[in-house]
Amino acid sequence: MAGENHSLEPHHPSTPGLATPGGHYSHVTVANGFVFVSGQLPITAAGTRLTDRPFAEQAQQVLDNVEHALLSAGSGIDRLVQVRVYVDDIVNWPEFNSLYSRWAGSACPSRAVVPTGPLHFGLKVEVEVVAVL
Repeated sequence: MAGENHSLEPHHPSTPGLATPGGHYSHVTVANGFVFVSGQLPITAAGTRLTDRPFAEQAQQVLDNVEHALLSAGSGIDRLVQVRVYVDDIVNWPEFNSLYSRWAGSACPSRAVVPTGPLHFGLKVEVEVVAVL
């Protein structure tokens, strides 16, 4: 019998270090050995939106949030399999790519970067990921 972490039934680990979700969703869902992290915005653990901060600061906060979410599920950056990045303007892609490559290190999961126009709360970047346990 599979252990809880590989259960087909989804569960939602607690996510210390992340703000309370702003809607009817969980930051993290674990099911069948996969970790699904909801789109993370540049919002601090205290709930402060970094709307007026530079793109690099917003992007770093998002990547920190993703890492907190992965760790809460017992996974990590080295276990990523898919990354989706939403940026308000494609002009921000090179700066994000530079920050991301340092953050991800040797991990090189599949990835999409989608320019979206304005994001929620006027923020500039959002990242969602899938990883394995």
